[in-house]
Amino acid sequence: MWSGPRNLSTAMMYAFAARGDCAVWDEPFYAAYLKATGIQHPMAAEVIAAGETDSAKVAAACLGPIPQGQSLFYQKHMTLHMIPGFDRGFLRGLENVFLIRHPARVVASYSKKRESPTLADIGFVQQAELFDQVADQLGRAPLVIDSADIRANPRQALTILCAALAIPFVESMLHWPAGPKHYDGVWAPHWYGAVHASTGFDGAETGLPALTGSYADLTEAALPLYQRLYAYRTGA
Repeated sequence: MWSGPRNLSTAMMYAFAARGDCAVWDEPFYAAYLKATGIQHPMAAEVIAAGETDSAKVAAACLGPIPQGQSLFYQKHMTLHMIPGFDRGFLRGLENVFLIRHPARVVASYSKKRESPTLADIGFVQQAELFDQVADQLGRAPLVIDSADIRANPRQALTILCAALAIPFVESMLHWPAGPKHYDGVWAPHWYGAVHASTGFDGAETGLPALTGSYADLTEAALPLYQRLYAYRTGA
C-alpha cells in the first residue's frame, strides 16, 4: 500500500492486521530513507537505530517469506521513502495499491506534526512516479483507493478492495483495539495519537480545511497529482 503521510495509512494497516491471516510491516524503508537523506524527522535517531538502513535488504524482505507464517503480507509504504538510488525492482513482486487523500487534508494534518512541509515531504510527486512505473509494468492502471471513500463507507470500500485483490473481505477489518500495537513503528508516539484512540475508521469527512499562505500554495502544487490518480480510483 503506497501513500503519503497523514493519509489513513495507519488505520488501513490496523484493518488488515485485524483480519487474523495477515502480517503487517509499518513503513519498511523509513530508517533507510532517513539514513540516506539526513532529513530531520521527529524521532529520527530512534527510527534509524530501530530499523534496517540497507534499502536492498529491506526490498528483499518485502518479497518474503511472509512473517509469522501468515498467508497475506500488508506493507504500509510511504511514497516519499522511495528516493533516487533505491532500487524499485522489487515492485514487480508485489501487488501494489495506491492510497490517496485530498492534499488539503494531508497538508492540514501534516503541518500539525511537522512544521513547514514541502512537496517532497507529503509524497504526491513520488506517488505519481510509482503509479506510472507500476502501470508500465502491468500494462494497465494499478489499484487506487481514496481515503474519503473508505471513511464514507468502510465496509463497502474494503469489500471492493478485497475483491480486486482476490481475497475475502473479513468483518474484523472494521474494528481494532484502542492503543498502541506491537507492530507499530518506533515513531508511533509522535505520529499515531489519533489512531491509537480509535477502534475503527472515523466517519465521513466534511468540507475541506481552509488553508492560506504557503500551505495553500503547497496544496495547489499537489492537487493535479492527486486528481490524476483519483480518476483511476477503485469503485469510481
